[in-house]
Amino acid sequence: MAHPSVAVLEYHLAGYRRVWLSTVASSLAMPILFFIGMGLAVGSFVDRGGALPVPYLQYIAPGLIAFAGLQIAVGEGGFPVLTNFKWQKVYDSMAAAPLRVGDMILGRLGYIAIRVMVAAIAFLVVMLAFGTVGSVLAVVTPVVVALVGVASAAPMFALAASVNSANAMAVISRIGVLPMMLFSGVFFPVEQLPAFVRPVAYVLPLWNGVELCRATTLAMTTTWPAFVHVAVLVAWAAGGFWLAWSRFRKRLGS
Repeated sequence: MAHPSVAVLEYHLAGYRRVWLSTVASSLAMPILFFIGMGLAVGSFVDRGGALPVPYLQYIAPGLIAFAGLQIAVGEGGFPVLTNFKWQKVYDSMAAAPLRVGDMILGRLGYIAIRVMVAAIAFLVVMLAFGTVGSVLAVVTPVVVALVGVASAAPMFALAASVNSANAMAVISRIGVLPMMLFSGVFFPVEQLPAFVRPVAYVLPLWNGVELCRATTLAMTTTWPAFVHVAVLVAWAAGGFWLAWSRFRKRLGS
């Protein structure tokens, strides 16, 4: 018999297999538009300055693949989780079966990791087509992006289990996701930010993911040792899991 967490993963994958192609396309639409628009249009002006070690199109590609993972994870960890609590009562049904709260969370995190990896592979194909991959380590980039996804989704689970309005999910996108994209080194080095802002960027999951993605796709040296960036992402995932576990238990009355 499959582990309960695997059973939850299979439940989510059963629905995903019917819509995976359309969801990959929709999830990558904005990052790819930024990649082509910013990289080709703005990149020609940036490259004249020679301030970056690689062409601008290459520079932003790893940042955008990390952002795509975060965007998918926040989306899948927000409104769908709230829906499963408030309207569809999926988690109530799971709680009535021999499933623990940890199984529910791990199963969905596994689903999100797979969802993110599929999108990352698709984005890598686009990067290859534009000649923006410069290292054989690019093959591990989907794993890095999946870690970014899990680190971003776990805290969203906790938030989604704590609210009753879908408006909260929209607020997170406005005040959380988009600003994070702008200030996590996706489009320009974090070192160009004011000194008092940089520490905030350094603890964000996206910045650490961007650093790792640049290391794997371009063989660029990371700001910190790679294991430190991984440790930050693991800390976000573990802390988010604990918060989600606590909020799920409270909401389910278990």
